[in-house]
Amino acid sequence: MAGEINEGSVPAYYREVYEAIRCRADERVQVEVFQRLLQRTDLSKTVLGQIAEHVDATDGFLSKLSFYKALALIALAQQGKQPSPKLLENCIQELPKPQLGEPRELRALRMQPAQEDVLMMSQTLDKLLARDTVQVELIPEKKGLFLKHVEYQVTSQRYKISVYRRYSDFDVFHEVLLQRFAYRVVPALPPKRMLKGVLTSISEREFIEGRRRALGRFINLVARHPFFSEDELVKTFLTFSGSDVQTKLRDAYKKMGDEFMTNRIATQAKEYLPADIQTQFSTSRELIRNIHNSFLKLRDRAEKMAERSKENATDLLMFGKELRYFITMDSNPPPCFCASSWLLSLKSLSVEFAVLSDKAAQQGRREEDDVVEKLNLFLDLLQSYRDLCERHEKGVLHEHQRALHKYSVMKRQMMSATVQPKEQASVEQLESRIVQQENAIQTMELRNYFSLFCLHQETQLIFTYLPITSHILGAFVNSQVQGHREMGEVWTELQPKLGCLFGGNNGLKPSI
Repeated sequence: MAGEINEGSVPAYYREVYEAIRCRADERVQVEVFQRLLQRTDLSKTVLGQIAEHVDATDGFLSKLSFYKALALIALAQQGKQPSPKLLENCIQELPKPQLGEPRELRALRMQPAQEDVLMMSQTLDKLLARDTVQVELIPEKKGLFLKHVEYQVTSQRYKISVYRRYSDFDVFHEVLLQRFAYRVVPALPPKRMLKGVLTSISEREFIEGRRRALGRFINLVARHPFFSEDELVKTFLTFSGSDVQTKLRDAYKKMGDEFMTNRIATQAKEYLPADIQTQFSTSRELIRNIHNSFLKLRDRAEKMAERSKENATDLLMFGKELRYFITMDSNPPPCFCASSWLLSLKSLSVEFAVLSDKAAQQGRREEDDVVEKLNLFLDLLQSYRDLCERHEKGVLHEHQRALHKYSVMKRQMMSATVQPKEQASVEQLESRIVQQENAIQTMELRNYFSLFCLHQETQLIFTYLPITSHILGAFVNSQVQGHREMGEVWTELQPKLGCLFGGNNGLKPSI
C-alpha cells in the first residue's frame, strides 16, 4: 500500500522522538500530544490539515507506525513538498528527517498523567458497543462417517468477514484467551453437551439454540473488550479462514505469552495503585455481587414473561380451534337456531384467534430476543468478573503464599546447614535454590500488583456496562407497547364480528 512505513527503515531520530512523547501506559501517542508537536513545525493550517488527514488515529491515539508516517510527512512539508503518502515511496534509502528540535526537549509535550490516569479507563458504553458486532449463526448440520457436528458462521462487522467455527474452536480460543489474559474478565463458554439428569426437560434443538446464543454473547463481550479487541488472538479467531484455526491460535499465544510479559507497565503496576486498593477491591466486589444477584432476579422475571407470552399464544390458538368444533354441527343443526350464519361467524372468529396467537408468539420472541438476551449478556459479564475475583484470590495470592512458605523452609534448612557441618556442594546448591526462590517470589509479587491493577480496570469496565440497564428497559417497554398495540388492533377488528352471533331472530339472545 502507498505510503506504508516499514519499521526497519525508520531513522534513529524518529525512534527518539517517539520515545520522548509516547504514552507511558502503552506504545501509542495521544492525539493531543501529536497536535502539540504539529504546532512546533510553523507549518500553515492548511498543510497541517493535510498531514492529519493522512494519519490514522483510533480512540484518540496514533499507533507507532502511524506516528512515524506523520513524522515523514512533516519532513516533506518542511522541505516545501506536498505531504502526500505517495512521495514516501521515493524515500528508499531513508525517511526524511523533520526539524523538531532535540528529542529530550519534546518530553514537555507529553501529557503527564497522574498516577490514577493510567489506571482509569476512558470508555463509554457506546464506544464499547461500537467496537464490533459479531453474528453467530447455525449452519446446516454436517455429517461425518460416524457422528454429526454443529458448525457456526461467525461474522464480524468490524472485519467484514465470515468464518466457520465449531464448538471445539471456541473452546481452544477460550483456553488461550484465558492463558493470555488471566487477570481480566474472560467470559465463560456454555457447556458442550446437555447435562444428564439436569436438562432433561430441554430438547436437543432448544439446547443447541441456547448454546448458539451463549456463544454469540461470549464473542461479542470479547470483541468489545478494550484490551482483547486489539489482540492478535481475537483477530485470528474472527478472520482466519484456514483449515486449522486451533493450531494458529496456540502458535499465536506461544509467540506472545501472557499479558504480564507484554504489558509495558506490568512491572510498575504498584506505582499506579492507590494506597487503599484492597479496601476498594472489597467494596467493589460486594457491590457487583449485589448487582449480579439483582439482575439474576430481573432475568428470571423477564424469562417468565416471555414464557407466558408463548403460553398465551398456544392458548389463543387452541381457543380458536375449539370454536371450529362447532362447524361440525352443520350436518345436524339444533332446531332452535339457524346454523349456517352462526357457524360461518364462528369460522371467521377462529381465524382471528389464529392471528392473535401469532401476535402473542411474536411478543414472546421479542421479549426473549430484546430483553432476556440483553440481560443475559450483562449477567455473563458480571459472572466473569466474579470468576476473575476468585482467580485472583485462589490463584495469584495462593501461589504467592506457597512460594513464601517454601522460601521460609529453605531458609531454615540453610540455617541448619550453617550450624551443622555439611558438604560444601550441598550448601552451595541450597544457596542457589534460595536465590531462585527469591527471584520467583519477586516475580509473584509483581504479578500480584499487576493482577490488582487489572482488577481495578475490569471493575471500571463493569460500571461502564451498567448503563445497559437503560437499553434493557427501553427494549422491554418498546416490546410491550408494540405487542399490546398489535394485539389491540386484532381485538378491535374482532369485536364488531360478534354482532353476527345470536343477533336478531337468528339465535339465542343473551339474558343480561
